[in-house]
Amino acid sequence: MAYRIPTLFVLIVSNLCSANLKPLSKQDFAIIEGCKKQDGSSQKKLYQQFAGRMMVICMRYASSTQEAEDILQEGFIRIFKYIKDFRGEALISTWMTRIMVNTALNAKRKKLYMLPMHDVENAGLHEAEEISLSSFHLSELLSMVQALPEGCRVIFNMYAIEGYTHKEIAEMLNISEGTSKSQYARARQLLQKSLNREAETLYGRGK
Repeated sequence: MAYRIPTLFVLIVSNLCSANLKPLSKQDFAIIEGCKKQDGSSQKKLYQQFAGRMMVICMRYASSTQEAEDILQEGFIRIFKYIKDFRGEALISTWMTRIMVNTALNAKRKKLYMLPMHDVENAGLHEAEEISLSSFHLSELLSMVQALPEGCRVIFNMYAIEGYTHKEIAEMLNISEGTSKSQYARARQLLQKSLNREAETLYGRGK
């Protein structure tokens, strides 16, 4: 039995880093202002408040926890460097997410240049039965994304979660638009296989 990747899959993975978001309090504003003055205590508080959420973003792009931690560290270095430019026109979490994604992409570009990506033949998805995600833990869904090949994983994140168009992805990664589309299709195909395998294991055990 084959199962289709539900739209909810993308929503859950994309929302892992935005759970429990709350409007900034006066204390939060004070922390941001402290970071702008390079106050170490304020930087520590900002890190403690957002590191978990930002780590999820890094894990979506990284192939290992160590790589994700390296991206996280570099991302926060950039956040503390450029927070002086934050004007409050967007949520601080949105601003930080943008920096973290760009940091992850910068790390991945170096590897992708050494990994040729071509159009994938027969990457279309077959019609399949919808699957409920209630049996899956959020970490399992994240692990499925993390297990994708480098190129597929980056493009899946950029298109399905970050919202870039295939044209934008092609320009950013110096690949063709067709390659972006086919790699994304390949990513969905691999994720579908992962869901099939895990679901059959779960249902086979009567869960």
